[in-house]
Amino acid sequence: MKTLLLLRHAKSSWDDAGLADFDRPLAPRGLKATPRIARELVRRDWLPDAALVSTALRTRQTWDLVAAELPDPPKPDFRKDLYEASAEQVLTQIRDAGGRAKTLLVVGHNPGIEDFAGQLASLESEARTLSRLREKFPTAALARFVFAGEWQELRLGAARLTHMLRPKDLG
Repeated sequence: MKTLLLLRHAKSSWDDAGLADFDRPLAPRGLKATPRIARELVRRDWLPDAALVSTALRTRQTWDLVAAELPDPPKPDFRKDLYEASAEQVLTQIRDAGGRAKTLLVVGHNPGIEDFAGQLASLESEARTLSRLREKFPTAALARFVFAGEWQELRLGAARLTHMLRPKDLG
């Protein structure tokens, strides 16, 4: 059984209007929310052994905050193609990079990460969790999926959504 963790980057700052979107850093709210999500990963023993991370500044900063909380963080695979990626492009990146990982963490952006999560969820997904996912995939939220098979075989509609964690749910 494989586990896929989809993490939307934490809240980013719009304070510097001169920055390109790609170069926006995390806002104070994002800096506070990310460690809470990361500690919950550790508490639940959802530890990634591989990580795909968009190269945008806010996703790299989100990863750094997550990695700081993990007992043995994997070396991240930074991918520019995850920035502004469509659902299909996210799937392609996962198929390409999953390798031998049992648990893969992807740190990406909306709308691609939210679209992908909604399309990935199978009919066996928990109904209430799926409803929450489709309602909104906020910053620093994490969706957890499980599926049987290899990463290269992953397809839309074929993974069971088991959890949707949002920072505000963690207190």
